[in-house]
Amino acid sequence: MKIFYEDSMPYAVDFLSDFGQCISFSHKTITPELIADADVLFTRSTTQVNADLLRLATKLKLVGTATAGTDHVDIDYLEQRGIPFVSAGGCNAVAVAEYVLSALFVLHQDAPNQLANKTIGIVGAGHVGTALSNVLTALNISHKLCDPPLQDSGDARALVSMEEIMQCDVISLHVPWIKSGPYPTENLFDAKRLGRLTNGQILINACRGEVLDNDAALGLLKNGGDFQLVLDVWDNEPNINLSLIPHTALATAHIAGHTIEGKARGTEILYQALCKLAGQSESKKLSDFLPIAQPSLLTVKEKTSLFEGIRDLVLAVYNISEDDERFKQQVDGPEQFRYIRKHYPIRREFSAITVNTGNFAHSKAVFDLGFLLAK
Repeated sequence: MKIFYEDSMPYAVDFLSDFGQCISFSHKTITPELIADADVLFTRSTTQVNADLLRLATKLKLVGTATAGTDHVDIDYLEQRGIPFVSAGGCNAVAVAEYVLSALFVLHQDAPNQLANKTIGIVGAGHVGTALSNVLTALNISHKLCDPPLQDSGDARALVSMEEIMQCDVISLHVPWIKSGPYPTENLFDAKRLGRLTNGQILINACRGEVLDNDAALGLLKNGGDFQLVLDVWDNEPNINLSLIPHTALATAHIAGHTIEGKARGTEILYQALCKLAGQSESKKLSDFLPIAQPSLLTVKEKTSLFEGIRDLVLAVYNISEDDERFKQQVDGPEQFRYIRKHYPIRREFSAITVNTGNFAHSKAVFDLGFLLAK
């Protein structure tokens, strides 16, 4: 079996080598001729999987993407050819939730206790929205979930309308990019909706750039718009509107989900799909390959409030302001945007870190966020 995999998939050879020959490729150099004899094709979001790329690949038994998003894959074409397809939905949900939490603590760094009085509106109640809801629940932060498709399908949760979301202090977007149909999300936050943001509301987009009208946001912010914008995803990546960057509160290069766990979990999900295809039992798991975090042990100050203690832990593991500074200093075109994504430093999830809580009164919150508690 010949397995072609994108070179940005962590631990691909470790997971896949038992099935046959593993051949890596770059999204920049992949051609129809290169993968003509592929039995399996595994990619990330940087490779466009369509009829042109697959026209010579007559032996394909499985196509997969090690990402939650599938915008880069022509799923209809795969269905027409009868080629099974798998995506790694939910692989980076925890990472994105932790990204949002870091942003909240950075934007409230000097007064984290204010978060106790904030309401967070989550648009999109799928994998990521649910993970963010769990994080906020652990800290008893008030939040609301909005997801019209899920609501109409009978989701049992207390989902709210977009009108209620617009009243929240923070709005965090976690929807797929959908251009048409009954629930389109393209330009969900257009000039009209953006213009309603006021009183320093915070808008976070960590899903797809096309969900938010970047040009409209720039126009409003240049002319005194009273809201704060946190952008991890951008319209027309990597050829983004560079003029918008200095007007953001925080800006990053589509890396919200780029923990080593989040990326490697995508590889693990594709491995599991290949096991199923081959009729083999799973003998490997992600924990077999992950390195020990550095640092692996943190201590929380005992005489701090819940939000002060959690702020210190969260920012010790991941401080979004470092990514923001790097982005604003380096990105002046598409190549720099690509470079930051390609060479993103190792980032760990809370679950890789053990915390010595001592007599900290809120050890349950530490545990509920996913940290390990020292014995």
